[in-house]
Amino acid sequence: MLLTEHIAKQKIVTYAKSIFDRGLTSGASANMSIRIAEGWVMTPTNTCFGFLEADELSVVSHDGTLLKGAPPSKEFRLHKAIYDQRPDDTCVIHLHSTHATALSCLPCDDVTNCVPCYTPYLTMRLGAIAMVPYFAPGDDKLAEAVGAIAASHPGIIMANHGPIVSAPDVEKCVYGMEELEESCKIALMLQGKPANRLLDSEIQELINKFKK
Repeated sequence: MLLTEHIAKQKIVTYAKSIFDRGLTSGASANMSIRIAEGWVMTPTNTCFGFLEADELSVVSHDGTLLKGAPPSKEFRLHKAIYDQRPDDTCVIHLHSTHATALSCLPCDDVTNCVPCYTPYLTMRLGAIAMVPYFAPGDDKLAEAVGAIAASHPGIIMANHGPIVSAPDVEKCVYGMEELEESCKIALMLQGKPANRLLDSEIQELINKFKK
């Protein structure tokens, strides 16, 4: 069931502040949206997660028309590209969290699985994390690249930019983003060390158990 506009706004304000207060984003670099019956509630352009007001949040129709509030983030098309491919998902979060963004600047051997799997939890939350090439923020080509793989990847890293995550509800989206950031931190800490990754068979067992 979709949230009402009022509840969606409350959740964005609450979770965005939590994300900001814990140092997962800074300045006015992040954006978040929730699907509602009328379209989406989204963080406005050039706003900080730590100081959002419910009344200023953007309410955008299915065709992209601004219904209420301030103009939405320039990444609106990026969010919409994910929703179009993931009809059961109701929340999208994009951050410039430190470790996931750092990893986005490194070479990637496998763009369908760019975050090494050292613990079970990333697989349990999001599965394999894909990477798309760099395009400028707000560029239609970025939305197209993400939309092209979103159906099979709820977690995506945009090269030289940062992570974006979608989920069926707000809480799962937040937890997924947190796990992605933590997994990227672990990957960077273990870079160049003879660390033990999960075996393919172990990963498949997790997928069979925890993914629909």
